[in-house]
Amino acid sequence: MSQLRRDPVTGRWIIVNISDPKKPGDFDLEPQVKKLSSCPFCSGNEGETPPEIDAVRAADTRPDTPGWSVRVIPNKFPALTTEGNLDKRGIGLYDMSNGVGQHEVIVETPEHNRDMADLTREELNNVILKYRSRSLELEKDERFRYVLIFKNHGASAGASLEHSHSQLVALPIVPKRVKEELKGASNYFEYRERCVFCDMIAQELEDGRRVVSENEEFVAFCPFVPRFAFETWILPKAHEQNFKSIDDKKAGSMAAILKDTLMRIKKVLRDPPYNFIIHTAPLRDGGSDDYHWHLELMPKLANVAGFEWGSGFYINPTSPEFAAKCLREED
Repeated sequence: MSQLRRDPVTGRWIIVNISDPKKPGDFDLEPQVKKLSSCPFCSGNEGETPPEIDAVRAADTRPDTPGWSVRVIPNKFPALTTEGNLDKRGIGLYDMSNGVGQHEVIVETPEHNRDMADLTREELNNVILKYRSRSLELEKDERFRYVLIFKNHGASAGASLEHSHSQLVALPIVPKRVKEELKGASNYFEYRERCVFCDMIAQELEDGRRVVSENEEFVAFCPFVPRFAFETWILPKAHEQNFKSIDDKKAGSMAAILKDTLMRIKKVLRDPPYNFIIHTAPLRDGGSDDYHWHLELMPKLANVAGFEWGSGFYINPTSPEFAAKCLREED
C-alpha cells in the first residue's frame, strides 16, 4: 500500500511505500572500489591542482606542499568564474547574465582511501570550520547572494574523483529550491507565528519513529516527506537561519552527528553513493528570520525516471519510519 504525503515547507507531494518497504539489501548497488592510481588530491601531488586558497596545515609547512589535513582549492573546471561583472540583460522574454561566481573544492583528507565517514570527529570539525570560514569570506563579495555547500560521494552521485572532497559554489542568484523553502517557511510563519522547521524538530522528537540520532545541539531524522529512500536531514535544535553563524562548539556537535549519520548510512547500505547539501539563508537580501538552516543527505539508491520528471512527484519505495528504524539499529 502506498501513501501520498505533502511537504509542509514546499507543498511538494510524494508517493511512499508504507506496507512493503524496500529493505537495505534489496537495492541493486555496485560495490565502490577505490583505485590506487595517481590522484591530484593526494598528499604530495599538490602541484597537480590550482594553487590553494586556504588550508588546515602544520605551522612549519608552506602552501601547496604536504603537511595539510584540509585543503581548499579552486575547481579546475569551474561552473562559474570570478572575473567580470554580471551584466544582467534580456532578449525578449529570456533573461541572462554573465557566469560570475566562485567554485571551490574542499579536499577533506590527504589520504586517498579514507571517506568522510572515516574521518575522526576532530578532522570532520576542521572541514566544517572551513565551510564556515569560506562562506564568511565569500560573503564580502557584493556580487554573491548565495553560497551552496554540497558533497557528491561516488561516481553515480556525480563525483568525478574518488578522493573524498566536497564543493562550494558562490552564486549571484538564490537557487530556486532555496527560494521555495524560504517562501514556504515565510507562509507558515505568517499563518502560525512559528518556524516550520522548529515545529518539525519538536514533532519528530516527540514522535521518535523517524529520528536517527541526536545530541545536545543537533538532531538527525528521516523526514516525513522524503524524496529518496533513506533520505536523512540534520538540523540544529536551536533556531538559526544561517549556517555561517555556527560557533565552534556547535561545529563540534555537527561534526559528531554528521559522522554518526554517515557511518550508519555506510554500514546499513554498504557504502552507497550519496549527495548532501547545506541549505542556508541567502547572504544578504532575501534572508528571513523564519528560515532554519539544515543539511539534507540523500543516498542514491535508484534513478529518477519519467514519472518523477513529468509529474514532480517522487516515488519512494522505503518509508522514512522503516528507514530510520534500520539506521537506528546500527549501534
